[in-house]
Amino acid sequence: MSTLNVNNIAPESGTTITIGGSGDTVTLGSGASASGFASGIVGVSTFTSSGTWTKATREAALGVTIKRVIVEVQGGGSSGSTSSNGEDVAGGAGGGYARKLIDVSSISSATITVGTGGAGVVGNAIRNGNAGGNSSWSDGTNTVTGNGGVAPDNTHDQHTAGGTATGGDINISGGTGGSRNISNAAGSGFNGGDSFFGSGGRGGYYSNSPVPDDGIGYGSGGGGWFYSSGSTLSGAGADGIVIVTEIAG
Repeated sequence: MSTLNVNNIAPESGTTITIGGSGDTVTLGSGASASGFASGIVGVSTFTSSGTWTKATREAALGVTIKRVIVEVQGGGSSGSTSSNGEDVAGGAGGGYARKLIDVSSISSATITVGTGGAGVVGNAIRNGNAGGNSSWSDGTNTVTGNGGVAPDNTHDQHTAGGTATGGDINISGGTGGSRNISNAAGSGFNGGDSFFGSGGRGGYYSNSPVPDDGIGYGSGGGGWFYSSGSTLSGAGADGIVIVTEIAG
């Protein structure tokens, strides 16, 4: 076996060095570092609040060159509506979800927005729920958005529309919030809509079920609430999330 001892190998021209030929196997010695040879998934950055993804910072932390990212964007869920005297009640809706593979070779950073879930409303009157906030990744070239769940109202036993999503290779709308006319059928049919990450909250009816639940998974909707007095809130929508999976090589 021949041995070549050098301190540096540089290309005669261009920026590419080829080691071995087709079908060859390149093996590192025992204890040798593989820095610079890494490929595949090397890290994950999770945003539960708004911020900035910076490529240089992540490359320094991981010791690799990041070439691509898979971005997952989940919008916030909306809260449930409330009623007190036999009117309609609706659960909140799930936020939209988008996923996209992005080449970041020429992208240095991205602005991350994470939508908050809609706040619950007091269940002693007819009150519409609150919409969920939009989540997004924006790098100057690509914008990937998961819109928040729509604010539910109490009109004609109307289900609550889930948030839409745009800019992804895959775009999935959030689950719809359930609805029920209380004067026609007592019970808990006004559950929150699901999101890509989990279930919506259960609706609450004062005579035969517990108080409503908040959204359970990131971006899911809160349960609706029927009660004629008191200060209990309808279920709140769950906050969204943005997940950045980093890929080297």
